[in-house]
Amino acid sequence: MNLGNSPCSWGIEFADDPRNPPWEAVLDECASAGFAGIELGPVGFLPEDPLILRDALAARGLTLSGGVVFQPFHDATAWDRVLDAHTRTCRSLASHGAEQLILIDSIAAERTRTLGRPQDAPRLSAEGWAGFSTRIREAATIATEEFGLTASIHAHAGGHCDFEDEHDRLLDEIDESILWVCIDTAHATLAGMDPLALTRRYASRVSHVHLKDIDPVKKAEVVRDGIEFYAACEDDMFCQMGKGEVDFAAFRTLLNEIGYNGWCIVEQDCAPDAAISKVAMARANRDYLASVGF
Repeated sequence: MNLGNSPCSWGIEFADDPRNPPWEAVLDECASAGFAGIELGPVGFLPEDPLILRDALAARGLTLSGGVVFQPFHDATAWDRVLDAHTRTCRSLASHGAEQLILIDSIAAERTRTLGRPQDAPRLSAEGWAGFSTRIREAATIATEEFGLTASIHAHAGGHCDFEDEHDRLLDEIDESILWVCIDTAHATLAGMDPLALTRRYASRVSHVHLKDIDPVKKAEVVRDGIEFYAACEDDMFCQMGKGEVDFAAFRTLLNEIGYNGWCIVEQDCAPDAAISKVAMARANRDYLASVGF
């Protein structure tokens, strides 16, 4: 099992955010914190020229573990933009021999204040859901058939694949030969799901893992008060590992039991200009995970 990190642990959610640190600094700090690999992050943040990125990774002893397409799959009018980002991401991953492509429906404005409240969250119409499911299926098919990648769905707070019924419905509708599962320990918890139970249920379909902890007190406030997702991230709802409610030792044991041997990627969602030292947090998370067997 390989342990990596992600650009989002340095606050990088969008490639064009002027607050982003230099990509070279992120690679330097990821390697110095003891991680074996890093995810691609939003396409365009790390160099898309494969020669430049290959040399930069090799110089630091890092492997490109996979990549995320965090785009509004729920929005039919954005499909051209989504498909462009998706294709560029797939191309970058394939050029480096990475195998994991994670699909995430990005945050919808109408759902960013109903985190953890499935009974209150606006839902897609029957037509809207059909289009959403079709676009996820098309993206997974492109990744699988054209680029030789393994595509997985990631339930994410504020998107239209967030809650358990949406996650299960999508996996029921799209064949397991083209759509796998990425478990995110904290997003599952925020949505009211038990990440261990979710992992057991989809044991044969889990292809990727995102490790993240969550502060139970701040989570309760976010759910109760309708706090917006990025405001919650800026308030460190996703806390240092070992200080929240996720049982990582039990999760590590479960991964052994189901025979999972892929990447486990730390995602410390935070703002680019957060006061915390990103590299210090990365080291603390790496140390904690080592203490529970990762």
